[in-house]
Amino acid sequence: MWNSRSLLRIAKSGRGLCFSIRDKSFRRIVNLKPNEKSVAVKGWVSSLRKMKDTLFVDVLDGSSCRPLQIVVLKAEAPDNLQCGCSIEASGDLVENQNAQTEMQNAELSVVGPCNLEDGYPFAPRKRYTSDYVRQFLHLRHRYSGYNSLLRIRNEATLAVHSYYKEKGYINVHTPILTSNDCEGAGETFVADKFRPTGKGREKGPTGFFDDDAYLTVSGQLHLEVAARGLSQVYTFGPTFRAENSKSRLHLSEFYMLEAETTMLQTLDDLVESVQELIHYMTHCLISNCLSDLEKCRKELGDPNLADSLTNFDDMMSNFTTMSYREAADILLNNADKLKTAFRDGQNFTKEQELFIVKHNNNVPVFVVEWPRSVKPFYMKSTAGDEKKVMAFDLLCPNVGEICGGSYREDDYARLASVLKQHRLQETLDWYLELRKFGNVTTCGYGLGFERYLQVLLQILNIKDVIPFPRWPHNCKL
Repeated sequence: MWNSRSLLRIAKSGRGLCFSIRDKSFRRIVNLKPNEKSVAVKGWVSSLRKMKDTLFVDVLDGSSCRPLQIVVLKAEAPDNLQCGCSIEASGDLVENQNAQTEMQNAELSVVGPCNLEDGYPFAPRKRYTSDYVRQFLHLRHRYSGYNSLLRIRNEATLAVHSYYKEKGYINVHTPILTSNDCEGAGETFVADKFRPTGKGREKGPTGFFDDDAYLTVSGQLHLEVAARGLSQVYTFGPTFRAENSKSRLHLSEFYMLEAETTMLQTLDDLVESVQELIHYMTHCLISNCLSDLEKCRKELGDPNLADSLTNFDDMMSNFTTMSYREAADILLNNADKLKTAFRDGQNFTKEQELFIVKHNNNVPVFVVEWPRSVKPFYMKSTAGDEKKVMAFDLLCPNVGEICGGSYREDDYARLASVLKQHRLQETLDWYLELRKFGNVTTCGYGLGFERYLQVLLQILNIKDVIPFPRWPHNCKL
């Protein structure tokens, strides 16, 4: 019979735990060091150079943006050794004259050949446009830069979970299938039919749920539920928009980082917590994968964006906070510089968002205290002014808004009135009931993960910061 004392003894001793992989026959390139003997690696050939009787083979295995150079005698090299092929190699490691780790006395064999004349889309030492590379989603992770991008996404994901763990937040897996569309924007994917298989397939499509069901556009409402039992919660997963747009800033499926808390007191506190999160993520990336960051900017970044963020430390600066009124005045006073006219009291267009950031010397800007008329029903009114809500948008170079958040309306009667006005009292009766039993005030936000990466990496198109992009009429793989 287990008890707490015996379990504690096991935890302290580490007995029964295994943290190592028994098969150590192959090593990851990122972990190699000079002066090791008889080391074996696997990877893909990124370049080949010939010098007299010797071949210099650069190999990548996905663990680093820096290849391992393998020295092979021409006479001993496989006939089908080409760029793009997968190989196994073993040999001794030394430090070469460029202070890089190199494998000498190598034995090399081709595992998976890659005939460049047989349709492989990427020729050695040739640069391609992102539009071209995007046609080959199944191969582009081998193309220069995209390998680094996936490592950056991985490091940023680890930073997200580390940050919230330090702050005492609980990770909640909010559903992808949901009966609410959160903001009522009418851009949801409907999931209301299934097609039986096997003996029942002749029946055709059939309704599956009793209620309308959608692919989630946000986990916010579910986080509001969880926060009323756990106080501080977050979710990090895919969200969906059925927006018929092929612009450089839109995807049909993307990743959203959302948090909800009962522990903050003011809008300034909420804004500060978002800035702290972004600083934390950026610091982790700079500390742990600077080479990949530089590689990504060089290979995938748009040179025209170089002036908007000159270095990674810019995302570590203190962001500016201004009211909607101040931002509106900037647009009204510079109307002659805008293609789309701004009308006071309305939301900002993408052009106007980017103009506000540029006007602020490309420092990210929190715009706070928005007109109620342009924000969703659940946002809480500003004290003393019913026409404003306690909300913010974070605007950044290159993409405009990357994060939005607010305090949530906690007054039962006021929320009941708003739901009735929007004809949501039946579908969101449970949301109103949260304010009836042991209610607390909550606030939260949602940050677009891909847009954050676009800003940091100066990548123009959002389709190039996600492994498998989906946009209207494109759902490959």
